[in-house]
Amino acid sequence: MQLSKHLSLAEVIRSESAKRLGLSNMPTDQHLENFKKLAENVFEPVRNHFNIPIHISSAYRSQALNAAIGGSLTSQHCKGEAIDVDMDGTAITNKQVFDYIKNNLSFDQLIWEFGSDSNPDWVHVSYNTSGKQRKEVLKASKSGNKTKYSLYK
Repeated sequence: MQLSKHLSLAEVIRSESAKRLGLSNMPTDQHLENFKKLAENVFEPVRNHFNIPIHISSAYRSQALNAAIGGSLTSQHCKGEAIDVDMDGTAITNKQVFDYIKNNLSFDQLIWEFGSDSNPDWVHVSYNTSGKQRKEVLKASKSGNKTKYSLYK
């Protein structure tokens, strides 16, 4: 099933953790509609701008999967409103994706996920399908065993 021209259902539900733990990771119809809006407003514009396949490292997370991996209780991944992009090994960098989204697209939340000051390990982006986009830009870092988020500068 295609959610948009370049985004398939298989891509958004793929999860090694769900497979390993024997958990279902199938979204509801509403979550699928949310992914279609995210694809239209974020994924497809990124794909069209760079004109290469965009690699998703994480997208949909069922409540059971989110709990099993210790995800945030308010994660937009569980609503079909967030994807994580990781372009390692391709012609473009995660920083290029991050900068393009930040400077050109409407989004709810954009996170520079760990990595160095020159390139994140991956890029988290969400699109709020039921309200105003916050355009919140954050940087994630580790402090001991905890992840902390600060405003991206």
